[in-house]
Amino acid sequence: MNVTQHFEARDPKVRRIYDRVVNVSESFGAVKQDPKKTSIHLTNRTAFAGVAVRKDAIVLTIKSAQDILSARIAKREKVSANRWHLEVRLNDLKDVDPELTTWLQAAYEISA
Repeated sequence: MNVTQHFEARDPKVRRIYDRVVNVSESFGAVKQDPKKTSIHLTNRTAFAGVAVRKDAIVLTIKSAQDILSARIAKREKVSANRWHLEVRLNDLKDVDPELTTWLQAAYEISA
């Protein structure tokens, strides 16, 4: 599976949202896009975010050192003593905003 295949038969806005997430992430440093069967991992040294492509949106899972109390977090999972996986649904380009950028940058830094 490659990155492009994840976006087949999807609303074109979904690819634009994904590209914006990648561009924002690349502003922190090198980012590798690692496509899997059901998602795309964004990695620094290790994965800092996971992208699940839906028909008309992206479900972005972000690695975090702590829980983030925000109504935008649709699902949260404590995966170890010092790690959380936090899920955010991105329906539009405007959802890739300064708040999300802050979360992505923190995730990128703990994956260095």
